Amino acid sequence: MTEKKIITVIGATGRQGGSLCRAVLSDRDGEFAVRAVTRHPESVPAQELRRLGADLVRADMDDEPSLAPAFEHAYGAFLMTNFWEHMSAEREKTQAHALARAASHAGVQHAIWSTLEDTRACIPLDDDRMPTLQEHYKVPHFDGKAEADHYFTDQGVPTTFLRSTFYWENLFGAFAPQRGGDGALRLTYPMGESRLSGIAFEDIGKTALEVFRRGTDLIAATVSIAGEHLKVADMAAALTGAVGEPVRYRPLTADEWRAQGFPGADETGNMFQYYAECEKGFTAARELTAVRDLNPALQDFATWLAANHSRLRTHWA
Repeated sequence: MTEKKIITVIGATGRQGGSLCRAVLSDRDGEFAVRAVTRHPESVPAQELRRLGADLVRADMDDEPSLAPAFEHAYGAFLMTNFWEHMSAEREKTQAHALARAASHAGVQHAIWSTLEDTRACIPLDDDRMPTLQEHYKVPHFDGKAEADHYFTDQGVPTTFLRSTFYWENLFGAFAPQRGGDGALRLTYPMGESRLSGIAFEDIGKTALEVFRRGTDLIAATVSIAGEHLKVADMAAALTGAVGEPVRYRPLTADEWRAQGFPGADETGNMFQYYAECEKGFTAARELTAVRDLNPALQDFATWLAANHSRLRTHWA
């Protein structure tokens, strides 16, 4: 039997990295093996990946020397950073630079860097439609990743730049419908009538796996993905059918969202404002037919709702 090619997966116990790990490991006869990189190999999610067949490696992006064993003899690498862990674009860029150097030194033949658009191309830094954050950015968790893109090309890493979007799984977490005083569920995103691009994180992993399968075809390409582009009012209507009770859309302005003052309110308010005001270019980059060509099982919102029907009802009960 031909030895499988190792894919080093950074963030293996998170949403994106975990979805790629599961996609690879479920393909028992496929050409790839998973090296799951985590700071906590003793954790329950890490041990579940081991049970499924992953090789676990302890490493930390903030400790660059620890990355070397994680990339040794790897054919490919899935590279990502998690802004929400520390909420610093500068730290995210430092981590990305460490990943680029490690992948370069190891001679990785194909890397996928999970990145996002530079929002300042649509809303310049001096544009007062939205506040500037962390001195240099409009949406730091977008712009910092975009600024880091060149690290990989500068280091000579053969890279595909994968741009994702809003996770539908956020409906179970930070962006879940909230019950008003009358007991009704409401989505209160500041999106107006603009469409929100969404995706199931499971499809990020499946699409990334297909990028690896295509070998050199997509090196240096930017692959922007989504499962569907929907107005939030239409999302609310679909949720109403899925959970069996009314879910209403009550749009806020971006300023009203930011004024809520919770940790990350400015960041997420700017994010939604970018989605709304730059909708045309953002959705056009995520051409669904092209995404489905990479991932024929790509879920639209209705399909995702059907797959998560029981969980949705339980979560909001």
